[in-house]
Amino acid sequence: MFYERCLRLVSDVEETETSFRESAKSPAGKLRIDVPGHIGRLVIAPALPKFLNQYPKIDIDLGVTDRAVDLVEDSVDCALRVGPLRDSGLIGRFIGDLTLINVASPSYLERHGMPRTTGDLPRHFAVNYASPSSGRVAAWEWVEGRNVRAIPMQGRVTVNSAEAYIACCLAGLGLIQIPAYDVKCHLDAGDLMEVLPDHRGAPMAMTLLYAHRLQFSRRLQVFADWLEALLRQQLLS
Repeated sequence: MFYERCLRLVSDVEETETSFRESAKSPAGKLRIDVPGHIGRLVIAPALPKFLNQYPKIDIDLGVTDRAVDLVEDSVDCALRVGPLRDSGLIGRFIGDLTLINVASPSYLERHGMPRTTGDLPRHFAVNYASPSSGRVAAWEWVEGRNVRAIPMQGRVTVNSAEAYIACCLAGLGLIQIPAYDVKCHLDAGDLMEVLPDHRGAPMAMTLLYAHRLQFSRRLQVFADWLEALLRQQLLS
């Protein structure tokens, strides 16, 4: 770990020295990033070849997890977070808001019926989602006027990853609330259906976080610019 951190420090020093030279037109070095599982697999990984071809001197160490990593302890240069931020002492770059929708499988709706109002929710089941970091189970939420309402939902299955969350919903185990991009292909195929479209949860902020010491790193700047453009095109357009 000491050796890896020293390599990163040496790379930072070299980049700082060369940034004032006219020949330093191509950013270089390694970036260690951490992103949510679904975004990493479906959006970022398929697009990485284009970025690496454009910047042949930058290498990427891609961490894909739904757990909120500690940027300092885990030696991560930047992390993409979806939802509320609890980190202090970090720089945040707001990317945009993800639309949150409610969905269920046709098989679930055949057995339990279509919820028409939020008053129907107590008789329905949800696939419960527990935070990978805290273990806290999220309540079912919806926006009503300027307020956010929330109720606990009964459920027989609790998961801690987006992949399992979607898989359990597809299996008919309950309703879920999830960013629309995560289930677009399933909605298009008819494997899932949106429910309670007028009672969606509040949009979820998408933010790129990085440590203060790297805020002027050229390789981080070009990556952040590329990532923001990619996410806005793939997830927000």
